[in-house]
Amino acid sequence: MTTVASMKDVAAKVLAGERITPEDGLYLLKEAPLLDLGSLAQEVRYRHNPDPIVTFVIDTNLNYTNICDAFCTFCAFYRTEKDSDAYTYTVEQVMEMVGQASAKGVTTVLLQGGLNSKLPMEYYEELVRETKRLYPHVLPHYFSAPEIQKMSQVSEMPVSEVLRRLKEAGQETLPGGGSEVLSNRVKRRLSRLWPKGRAEDWEEVHREAHRLGYRTTATMMYGHLEQPEDVIEHLERTRFLQDEALVAGMEGFTAFVPWSYKRGNTPLAKRVKEESGPNPYLRMIAISRIYLDNIQHIQASWFSEGKKTGEVALSFGGDDFGGTLFDENVMQEAGFYNRTSTEETQSMIRDAGFTPAQRTTKYEILRVFE
Repeated sequence: MTTVASMKDVAAKVLAGERITPEDGLYLLKEAPLLDLGSLAQEVRYRHNPDPIVTFVIDTNLNYTNICDAFCTFCAFYRTEKDSDAYTYTVEQVMEMVGQASAKGVTTVLLQGGLNSKLPMEYYEELVRETKRLYPHVLPHYFSAPEIQKMSQVSEMPVSEVLRRLKEAGQETLPGGGSEVLSNRVKRRLSRLWPKGRAEDWEEVHREAHRLGYRTTATMMYGHLEQPEDVIEHLERTRFLQDEALVAGMEGFTAFVPWSYKRGNTPLAKRVKEESGPNPYLRMIAISRIYLDNIQHIQASWFSEGKKTGEVALSFGGDDFGGTLFDENVMQEAGFYNRTSTEETQSMIRDAGFTPAQRTTKYEILRVFE
């Protein structure tokens, strides 16, 4: 890739409503002045979301198993069956946790787990079906793309059939986890069991989900072994997938959610000596807002990057503040602990100069807090 001449060139293109190229994106990622980039991203943000509100969802992250055979080097969460702290919860145990979350006012549960080869397709269907039966006001935002691929492998069903059965059980949305960086050059270096988890595998799940009418999120975990070109490839793949969905009359991705890799207790820490800081995160939020011109929402994270950095990101193109995340274990296993409340979430949004609004997983506004 070659870079363009100046920020002025890219800004003129963006303000004229033209789509930026991978070469433009590489310039923004490597060379553009950060404050100028943030200002441009904020203009694009108001083009997509004209009101000065920032949304959030009352949610929690739960896990049904930590047994996993992917052995990703960036993960501190997974265990093998032989580990003393390995677990797989029954459907009844998971429903008890969902019930506790429901009592806190949670409207969405993000449920994810390791890739456990001993769990049959019926287990996942029952998780969805029982959630809908017992807690009809809680949306089951369950299972990342690698989990769907594992269900397909174990059940010997195509991905499309796995997603169809989950939809029949009551699932409507899919989280974007498992993408890391959508570059096979990077993925090959991250996984000890390559070719598991290719970029095309993640894309297949979300493409089929969109075809079946699911709304999904797109994510990116950066700050490890990727190069700027890999980030641009990730954004390009994401934008192309959304183009496909829109052309087919589907809504596709609701939002894009980037976050940085956390080193603690992970094998990859031996190769990545420092974590990415606030400035790269603000740059990532801004370029995501500009590049992904066909996705309405960009999520800024108080959780993964710290509350103050999350607030600042709302002036760099972010229009959503994620969820309350009453429970979370994956990053906690990596030594990263951060929590908030509904009240503090509203306060952070106001401190950043915006009006907080509670939303659903599908970005329907439930309440604006004037």
